Amino acid sequence: MSEGIEGIPQTAEQETKGTKEDKEARAAQEAAGVEQTGVSGTAEAAPSADRADTYTDTDTDTDFINPLRDPQDRRLPRIAGPSGLVIFGVTGDLSRKKLMPAVYDLANRGLLPPGFSLVGFARRDWEDQDFAQVVHDAVREHARTPFREEVWQQLAEGMRFIPGDFDDDTAFKQLRSAVEELDASRGTSGNYAFYLSVPPKFFPKVVQQLKKHKLASAPEGSWRRAVIEKPFGHDLGSAEELNAIVHDVFDPEQVFRIDHYLGKETVQNLLALRFANQMFEPIWNRSYVDHVQITMAEDIGIGGRAGYYDGIGAARDVIQNHLLQLMALTAMEEPAAFDAASLLTEKLKVLKAVRLPQDLGQGTVRGQYAAAWQGGTKVRGYLEEDGIDQSSTTDTYAAVRLQVDNRRWAGVPFYLRTGKRLGRRVTEIAVVFQRAPHSPFDSSATEELGSNAIVIRVQPDEGMTVRFGSKVPGTSMEIRDVTMDFAYGESFTESSPEAYERLILDVLLGDANLFPRHQEVEESWKILDPIEQYWATHGRPAQYASGSWGPEEADEMLARDGRSWRRP
Repeated sequence: MSEGIEGIPQTAEQETKGTKEDKEARAAQEAAGVEQTGVSGTAEAAPSADRADTYTDTDTDTDFINPLRDPQDRRLPRIAGPSGLVIFGVTGDLSRKKLMPAVYDLANRGLLPPGFSLVGFARRDWEDQDFAQVVHDAVREHARTPFREEVWQQLAEGMRFIPGDFDDDTAFKQLRSAVEELDASRGTSGNYAFYLSVPPKFFPKVVQQLKKHKLASAPEGSWRRAVIEKPFGHDLGSAEELNAIVHDVFDPEQVFRIDHYLGKETVQNLLALRFANQMFEPIWNRSYVDHVQITMAEDIGIGGRAGYYDGIGAARDVIQNHLLQLMALTAMEEPAAFDAASLLTEKLKVLKAVRLPQDLGQGTVRGQYAAAWQGGTKVRGYLEEDGIDQSSTTDTYAAVRLQVDNRRWAGVPFYLRTGKRLGRRVTEIAVVFQRAPHSPFDSSATEELGSNAIVIRVQPDEGMTVRFGSKVPGTSMEIRDVTMDFAYGESFTESSPEAYERLILDVLLGDANLFPRHQEVEESWKILDPIEQYWATHGRPAQYASGSWGPEEADEMLARDGRSWRRP
């Protein structure tokens, strides 16, 4: 092999200096393990984690080691290989506000390949340029990173739009033609993820159409993946039926169920907090922890989502997925490795060990927000919202007390709560510790001292707070609670990416660490179904004023245990 600049092999030099057009033409034939010039400068594209430092020389059919890359160098980010994304329901709010801006932000950060392609599918009579304009407007309004024309132009070249209904065979034939055309023109190598940003009732139709038109089957050496948004069914039976339909078309490891909370930096930091440090894990058990509170509060009502929300409710919408996932991560044992299989094993152990209260009337609470003044504005109650039946028993607030029957957590209650029209928007995990077994101080010195706590703030102010007691300066012995705070925005120079950025990139890389598998979904429904069945036959939801922190019954539930809710 001939030598190039400063001893770099000629093959690597040519790859570094090659034009964009040359690379796109070759992208379908080569693994992108050497440096490629992307839309935001020189970046390295890796088709998979274990092939990040090699590619196959198609002329000699030998593996070539990239001399410019050290696999241990953490400055080199994971970059998707040749691929494309097809979004069904591309005209919806989720796509416009989250998905399309996330794709742009990934491209702007140099994490997508030069030939990345974006295909939209929806019931609109649009041309490709109309779709590109919609994406442009969404990016301008919602993207996290600054708008750059050169990045946009690179993305726009790979955008296509397919108009049609989900039962329209002609539209799916056009979709297959578009995929084949993009393989040839953009070098996507047959690698496509199909994002179902559609109501759950359309999931079976879409995946069956993908199978019928041979879009779910990847060519030799390529991959096809399905991305599904929650809710994953409305009970255990529907979840099992949905999983069976999807797995008939895609293998379980090809299905990525999106829980955007698992893409948040703070949730991932929970694992780092526990298992990368020695100071927390030894006290993370029943010997020291009094109880755990997991809260997801929203300060808004249902808005225009009456058609979706009524009949679903807060427990199905949030507890079944978000909060039970956060609980599993909080309570799980240390995994053997940070990979999808090991994480699944440990999370499943927790979910299988969850026990419901013996008396569901005493250990669960549901509520509906009522009209009140919130933030200086008079807001309507749930039953007064447009499209809501006056007799609706749908819960907008839900709180449950759960136990985990294993050696680590026996006897420690986990309190989960979620609601709309609460005091403020916040999601947090609070691990509250037992009081000191003996205090040498006079009771008057500690009357303002509470329990020690570690609070992981998931949103909106991502970070962690440690609460402990400290002496008040002065001549007398007085001890009060103080907090020690860690905030992402203050400790790191790089801002946290949006959850959908991380999750979309992980789908393209095939990294399933942050995606709940079907076993977790079904176990979660086994926990929630008995609660929903009890509520269906026992009275109506309690009323609580908009802007408050929920119904009085929820406070009474903790008071019976000698505890109280944290005020976030």
